[in-house]
Amino acid sequence: MNNYRIGEDRIAHYTCRKAGGPMHIDGDLEKPVWKNAEKSRRFVDMVTGEAAFFDTRMAALWDDHALYIAYWIEEPAVRASLTERDSLVWFDNDVEVFFEGEDCYYEFEINAYGTVYEVFFVYQDALKRGSRFDVPRFDLYSANVDVLSGFQDAARFGKHPRGRRWAFMDFDFPGLRSAVKINGLINDPSTVDKGWTVELAFPWEGFQILCPGKKFPPKNGDALRGQFFRFEALRYHGKTVGESAGWALNEHGVYDSHIPENFAYLHF
Repeated sequence: MNNYRIGEDRIAHYTCRKAGGPMHIDGDLEKPVWKNAEKSRRFVDMVTGEAAFFDTRMAALWDDHALYIAYWIEEPAVRASLTERDSLVWFDNDVEVFFEGEDCYYEFEINAYGTVYEVFFVYQDALKRGSRFDVPRFDLYSANVDVLSGFQDAARFGKHPRGRRWAFMDFDFPGLRSAVKINGLINDPSTVDKGWTVELAFPWEGFQILCPGKKFPPKNGDALRGQFFRFEALRYHGKTVGESAGWALNEHGVYDSHIPENFAYLHF
């Protein structure tokens, strides 16, 4: 069963060009390197495919060291509450990046404070004795592990054809760099803000963990699958009161970001 999969004609394709110089990660997307990068289309509703209420766009560049991701986030009331690394950032407004791997995938989230949350997912049918995941990094007895698509996550239970995934909560993408810049005043309801920007660097070393069958840095014509999300929390009197609006580079047809089959293509 794979009733989650959308048609290939609905999946986004983005051309990721090589950066023309060194990349300093500080959240400032006014740098010439990003001004010359191709911005994506406006994000769409994750379920319907309709244009998102607030403008959100991404861009990507690469060099021999890393893949670089940028977000432009329209936000008239920039806010955040979580400051501890790997806290549940999706309860704040956030942007997210997912990368597909071989029998696995990776999730990154960040809020306007710059608080980062990371998880590495391995399909349970792939983590076996003698498999490439049979290493200390993915030891179920010593790692901080949760389950996705288990009874802890009833909305997804039994729906994805690969079934449950081990969620390694203490995974850190090797060499990850991230920065946020706010155009406005965070958590100040007396002002109208323009929004915030995010700048990320994912060194190629981490992609070797995800995709051991591929060579990195990529060659001209190579491709990588990933998805780019924004979640906007519905809040009333300072409390989250409903399901967050979910926007993405392309729709998934359902309210579920954990569908690698629906991820966009990055073409190098």
